[in-house]
Order: sequence, then C-alpha cells, then structure tokens
Amino acid sequence: MKFFIRLLFFTIGLFVLTFGVCLTIKANLGAGAWDALNVALTEKVGLSIGKWVMIDGAVLVLVNSLLIKRRPDFLTLLTIIVIGSMIDFWMNSVFETWQAEQFIVKLVTLLLGILIVGFGAGAYLQAKFPQSPFDNFMLAIKERFGVNLMMAKTIGEITALIPAFFLKGPIWLGTIIITFTVGPAIQLFFPFFEKLMKRLQAKY
Repeated sequence: MKFFIRLLFFTIGLFVLTFGVCLTIKANLGAGAWDALNVALTEKVGLSIGKWVMIDGAVLVLVNSLLIKRRPDFLTLLTIIVIGSMIDFWMNSVFETWQAEQFIVKLVTLLLGILIVGFGAGAYLQAKFPQSPFDNFMLAIKERFGVNLMMAKTIGEITALIPAFFLKGPIWLGTIIITFTVGPAIQLFFPFFEKLMKRLQAKY
C-alpha cells in the first residue's frame, strides 16, 4: 500500500506539474530555460516539445554520468518519458488552439503556471522515485564543481539558455520570473505534501 501511495503522488504530481509547465509556455511571456530550448527545437527542427524533453533528458543522463564519473542512472529515463508524454498530452489536447492575448491574461497565466508547477513538484518529489535528469544535472554540477545549489542551478539554466538564445527560443520577461520563482513555489507546497505523505503512510 505504501508503494501505491508513492506511485499516486508521483503520477498525480507529474500530471499537475506538466500542466503548469504548459501554462508557462502558452503564457507567451518567455519560457523557462529548458522549455525555451525545447520550444525552439520544435519550431526549427520538428518533433513535439515532449519528444525534445525526452531527448534532452537522455543526453543529460550521459552528461550527468560523465560529470560525477558513475554509471548512468537509466531509471531517470522513466521519469522523463512520463514528463515528456504528459507535456505532449496537455499541449495537444487542452492547449492546442488556446493562446493568451492580453498582457494581463499572459501574466496571470504565467504566475498560475508557476504555482501549479510548485504544487505538482511538491507532490511528485515525495514519492522519492528517480528524479528527472534535469534535477540530477543540477546535483551533478554541484558535486563535480563543488558549488552551492543556487550556483549549480544557474549553471544548468545557462547551459540551456545559450542554445535557446541562438535558436531564437521564447526568452523574455517570463524566463527571469520563472528562474527566480519556481524554487520558492515548490518550497511553498513541499511541507504540506511531506506531512500528507507521512500521515497516509502511517495510516496505511
């Protein structure tokens, strides 16, 4: 039963998180660094945003392995396949024709997306299943170069922003807002889901 509860947190958390990610993209005020790269690759090369999420993730599995000089953690591919598939689901069903027009609508959409990402991440992280290669990339940078988490996150974001910039990805005001608010949004919801997970596991 405890495994089922963890699986439920993992699945629902990622389902909600990816909905929030799609909101931040469709707000059209600038996407997060990796999302901006994936949108740019979709527009320039083809394939869906979700497919590029999977490809990026697969590449990062190998990069992370080289950085920390350990065997690749292929289990993280399962997480990134779920994330990529859910992003494509939301983009192709709910958001296929929807587009924010007025600036205030765009801003509300962006901020709502960030809160939903925080809500979903706060839930999915409780499962303690393999994290996405993007999260592990930050941790690998921290371990390899001996920097703090904030610096490691910044390096990771720049790694995606540079190619996204040259590919003319959606980098703008929203990119900055996302960079500095997603972390606090996750922290806002994390304690609630942590307590909920403990209660449910103690009960069942």
